[in-house]
Amino acid sequence: MPPKRKPGAVRDPEQTRARILAAAKAEFARVGLGGARVDRIAALAGANKRMLYYYFGSKDELFRAVLEATYEHIRESEKALHLAEVDPAEAIRRLVVFTWNYYLEHPEFLSLLNSANLHRAEHLKQSTKVRRLHSPFVALIGDILERGRAAGRFRDGVDAVQLYISIAALAYFYLGNNYTLSAIFGRDLKAKKAREARLSHMTDLVLGYLVRD
Repeated sequence: MPPKRKPGAVRDPEQTRARILAAAKAEFARVGLGGARVDRIAALAGANKRMLYYYFGSKDELFRAVLEATYEHIRESEKALHLAEVDPAEAIRRLVVFTWNYYLEHPEFLSLLNSANLHRAEHLKQSTKVRRLHSPFVALIGDILERGRAAGRFRDGVDAVQLYISIAALAYFYLGNNYTLSAIFGRDLKAKKAREARLSHMTDLVLGYLVRD
């Protein structure tokens, strides 16, 4: 049974669910799945625990919903790049730039990935939605690589999944380990100039691997 409404209250299930999801995302990104508390999520969402359990069932199911929404957002955002409509080399360049900027603008994404990996991706393994989101994305990268290969621009035999993992890793490792790397090398690697140099290096590295001489 759903929680009873207060007299005069107007029920908006989608809005309530969205508030809980946003609050949970902030909580999980801040302290991870293990440290997150349902009480704090409910308070932040302006809801109560009964409502949270009504919509999501458990904290674990809520974490899975947050991960699904997070991946859905990045995949939807990538559609604005129109990668299928541009030159293959430009498409790859746009993907590198987008990935870098997305991680910079959404640090919670990296935090959620860290928490998901800490729990051996058990929540993602239960999600058919995440797999459905990634299948067309991998196919799109594969099409870009094939267009480049057919035009004699890209090398043969590049695996779309391996390529994307490499692009993501180039950004993820740098940003996820920024404090330790800055301390070890005595540089402020989050300074504007350093970030610009990193993006240039990433783009040159990826395209240097793909593009034939």
